[in-house]
Amino acid sequence: MKYSKIIAGTMTWGEWGKKMSTKQMTDLMHHCVENEITTFDHADIYGAYTTEAAFGKAFTNSSIKRENIQLISKCGIQYMCENRENKVKHYDYSKDYIIWSVEQSLKNLETDYLDLLLLHRPSPLMVAEEIAEAITLLKKQGKIKDFGVSNFTPSQMEMIGLRMDIDVNQIEFSLTQHSAMHDGTLDYMKTCGIRPMAWSPLGSVFREDNEQTRRIHKQLGELLGKYNATEDQLLLAWSLRHPAGIIPVVGTTNSKRLKQAVEATKLNLELEDWFLILVACQGHKVP
Repeated sequence: MKYSKIIAGTMTWGEWGKKMSTKQMTDLMHHCVENEITTFDHADIYGAYTTEAAFGKAFTNSSIKRENIQLISKCGIQYMCENRENKVKHYDYSKDYIIWSVEQSLKNLETDYLDLLLLHRPSPLMVAEEIAEAITLLKKQGKIKDFGVSNFTPSQMEMIGLRMDIDVNQIEFSLTQHSAMHDGTLDYMKTCGIRPMAWSPLGSVFREDNEQTRRIHKQLGELLGKYNATEDQLLLAWSLRHPAGIIPVVGTTNSKRLKQAVEATKLNLELEDWFLILVACQGHKVP
């Protein structure tokens, strides 16, 4: 695999979350790499366009070799904040903007290339041919290695994919948000060789207290001893069991939970246990 089995999501590393210092970021990078998490997921907008630069400074201070990690970033969202003069949140996938955005990310991350560039969200005004021109040039210049999308439907992937190869689609996927299993998204990606990455891979299980989450906690509790695992590990193992080859993007900055996430990749849920967890989520048997 080009990426680690668990990806570290950086959205909450900076201003939009923990507001970590340079040293704290450096220490967390080392912890990730030491525990086989070598891929770091960014987006230009994180921290209102500030987190990439904070990470880049920490990365330079870390002495970690660039070839030992993979850096992902996303572009396209025009966010309303003090760092951008936008009248409304919108998307820009013009050739010039994509190229400019990548060059800004490279500067902020203090690197010469991105391992993967993603279009952050689909725009109704995106022009596939113009996107292809930008991506072709960026690849030719060595500024990006792979190209992908994020939150794209099968038809949107097909439109873009006819003009250039799509390596990845980063989607919301978890036990409590598994519509991609049923609406053709994962089927299309599996058919076309597009790797799924999953943001918010634990879903709403620990965020909400309702009938659904209580059913899930009860079922997971009955399996903890069998697998010698925590509930969050079983949730990750549930997604990892899918044949599409989903890679979870884990947003925690807690070093213990990051290590546990990696250990979850070694779990292999038995077939009926996978369906027991699904049924607990749905509240009814499968059709």
